[in-house]
Amino acid sequence: MSVVEFSFPTTIRFGTGAAGEVAPQLIEAGLARPLIVTDPGVSALPIHARLAESLQSAGLAVATFDGIRSNPVIDNVSAGVGSFRDHEADCVVGLGGGAALDVAKAIALMATHPGELLDYEDEVPGARPIDHTVAPLFALPTTAGTGSEVGRSAVISDEHHIKRIIYSPHLLPRVVFADPLLTADLPAHLTAATGLDALTHNVEAYLSPHFHPMCDGIAVEGVRLCAANLESAVADGTDMEARSAMLMASMMGAVAFQKGLGLVHSCAHALGTAVDLHHGLANGLMIDHALRFNIDSAGEKMAHLATVIGLSDQSAEGFLAWLVALKRGVGVAADLSEHGLDPGLTDELVGLALADPCHANNPAPVTEADFVEVFGRAFS
Repeated sequence: MSVVEFSFPTTIRFGTGAAGEVAPQLIEAGLARPLIVTDPGVSALPIHARLAESLQSAGLAVATFDGIRSNPVIDNVSAGVGSFRDHEADCVVGLGGGAALDVAKAIALMATHPGELLDYEDEVPGARPIDHTVAPLFALPTTAGTGSEVGRSAVISDEHHIKRIIYSPHLLPRVVFADPLLTADLPAHLTAATGLDALTHNVEAYLSPHFHPMCDGIAVEGVRLCAANLESAVADGTDMEARSAMLMASMMGAVAFQKGLGLVHSCAHALGTAVDLHHGLANGLMIDHALRFNIDSAGEKMAHLATVIGLSDQSAEGFLAWLVALKRGVGVAADLSEHGLDPGLTDELVGLALADPCHANNPAPVTEADFVEVFGRAFS
């Protein structure tokens, strides 16, 4: 067997109350002027006020940047870098879901690197290397979905709303404060959408054909946690046991998908580009329709997942049927038409999905005709 490289992430402080440890960690690191990077929804919540107050009470000079879209674009990063410099910040504290944390990473990068953000796009010929330290970065996730807090990449859309990936181990936060209390105010529909995002990450990572047994183990346990806890987290935002489990499953999915994702994500990215659909919801709408394509190439793995989550029908078909029932149970539409999208989008979506790199890691190659079939099922 050829040599392969495994890499796992950063320091994680996990548990209720972890958010209260941010100020001492910054002080211990010799930092004094944090820029909180968040989105407009979170900046209006008490969790932002409490974080800012705790930092100020510790003697730190705090500023907040919240100019972030749900599918962030390059202009959001540029504005955030401007805020970083205006504040003379010495570190970035990301507070939010995947969008805010991805922008926080990009701001930390561009605060210390020359040129434009897309100069550093992953796997683009002639891209500049991320070859020295980014601004000190800390992360507090407020959703249990993307797991961006333990990821090495930032996904930012260009002016055409095409998602671009900036990737480097330098983008890992120094410390993650994973506090399930920060997710308690998330509305049920966003808990469902982000939870389905976490589930999709774990499932697609496990189905990826690449060799990474450690990621496989993490992904399988992540699927089990989602199966056992997502519906409870959606039904009762105060269920801290379920919230904690989903927060852990989210981070596990982000660790596992260094192994690769697949065609579900290519479809979801297409929907994000075409109609600015929330990424987790897009994954949730597509997961069962897209994964049906993988029955022949990854049916045994799907059957194993059915066994792990305790289904009576321990087959690939049983697993897909469970996904359909789970979506219904957490209030997510069965398909794109039920969500109100027009089948006339199919050609555009197929073109965007085909151009997306995620399906290169799918268990079987996906052609243009295959994507037509997948979206056809999703519009049925």
